[in-house]
Amino acid sequence: MALIVHKYGGTSMGSPERIKNVARRVAKWHDAGHQIVVVPSAMSGETNRLIALAKEIQNPPDPRELDMIASTGEQVSVGLLSMALQAIGKQAVSYAGWQVGIKTDSAFTKARIQSIDDARVRKDLEENKIVVITGFQGVDDNDNIATLGRGGSDTSAVAIAAALKADECLIYTDVDGVYTTDPRVVSEARRLKAITFEEMLELASLGSKVLQTRSVEFAGNYRVPTRVLSSLTDPLMDLAEEANSGTLISFEEDTNMEQAVISGIAFNRDEAKISVMGVPDRPGVAYHILGPVADANIEVDMIIQNQSVDGKTDFTFTVSRNDYNKAIEALNAQKEAIGFSSLIGDAKVSKISVVGVGMRSHVGVASKMFQTLAEETINIMMISTSEIKISVLIDEKYMELAVRALHKAFELEKE
Repeated sequence: MALIVHKYGGTSMGSPERIKNVARRVAKWHDAGHQIVVVPSAMSGETNRLIALAKEIQNPPDPRELDMIASTGEQVSVGLLSMALQAIGKQAVSYAGWQVGIKTDSAFTKARIQSIDDARVRKDLEENKIVVITGFQGVDDNDNIATLGRGGSDTSAVAIAAALKADECLIYTDVDGVYTTDPRVVSEARRLKAITFEEMLELASLGSKVLQTRSVEFAGNYRVPTRVLSSLTDPLMDLAEEANSGTLISFEEDTNMEQAVISGIAFNRDEAKISVMGVPDRPGVAYHILGPVADANIEVDMIIQNQSVDGKTDFTFTVSRNDYNKAIEALNAQKEAIGFSSLIGDAKVSKISVVGVGMRSHVGVASKMFQTLAEETINIMMISTSEIKISVLIDEKYMELAVRALHKAFELEKE
C-alpha cells in the first residue's frame, strides 16, 4: 500500500462527465489498496471567468478581494469530485486549503506556501477515506485567503505530497508526459520516460508549459517523485500500465541508465531585447541601469556588457515582451542619471535553450549548437549558459526552424 497524491488540471475537470471519469480513476487506485489524496484545479475556463467578472467591477481588482473570488473555482471542483466519488460508493471528504492548514505568506495572487498541517488528512486516510483538497490556495497568518498564481495547483499537490511524505505525486494533464520539445513545432518530438528535477526545472523556467516552475522546485527540494501523465486515457485502464506511463521526474542518482547528453529543447517567443548604448564605464554601471528596471517590477533574463571603448560601454539585456515598453519608459526616465547616449530595442526576438545533465560529462554541446544554427544562417544575438543549459537569443522568425534543426542535430527523436 502506498500513499499517492493525484492532481487533475482544469481540462480533466471540465464537465460533469469528465469529473465522473476522474472519480472512476481515483476509485480504481483506492480499490488497489492505496491511500489517495486528490488535488483538482477549477473547471477549465472558470478561473478566467471569475477574474473577468472581478475586472468588470474594479480594474485593476484589489488583490485580496481577487483571491477571495478566484479561490472559489477550486471549492466547486472539490465538492463535485467528492460527490462523484460518493455516488460510486466511496467515502470521500473535501476540504478548502484553510481547513487543512495550508499556510501561505500574504503576497496575494502570487503567494508562497509556508507550512501544511497534515493531522486532519492523515486521520481521514486512516479511516479509509479519499481526501479531496483545493489546489491553488491557502491562508495567511491573518486568515486571509491567498492564491498561488496561475498553475498553482501543481505546487499545492507537490507541497501536500511533501507534507504527507507521499510515495509519488501524479500530475494528470492533457498531455501524456514531458517531450523532448513541443510536438506542435517538431512532429518527431519524443516523450521522455524519465527526466531529472534539474532538467525539468530548467525546461519549466525556459518556457516549457507542462509544469509550474515552483512545483518542480518544491518536488526537488523535498524529494517527491513526481510523474506527469495523461488524464485523457481510459480511467479503467490497467493500473500497472498507468503507474508506469507518462514521464517520471526524479533524481539523477535514482536512474541507472546512461544519461543522454541533451534531454530537451525549450523555447520562449515572449522575449524582448534592450541595448543601452554609450554608458559611462564606471563601477556600479549595471546597478544604475537595472535598478530602475527592478523598481518597475520587471524581471531581467539574459545580460551582456561590452568591452569599454574610450570610457564608454554598451549594456544589453532581455525582458518579457509584455514588459518591453515599461522597461524603455523606466530607463528613459533615468537617462540623465545613467548617462547613456541612446536606447536600441527589439521586441521580435526568441530564446532557444538546450538542456541536459549529460552536458556535465560531455564536451562539444555548445559548438554543435552554434554550428547547427550557422548552417541554417541563423544569427545569434546573445548567449547564456549554466552547468546543464545553453540559451541563445535569435530573431523570432527563425525560431521554429532553429528548434527543428537542433532537435535533429542532437538526435532527440531517437530513444
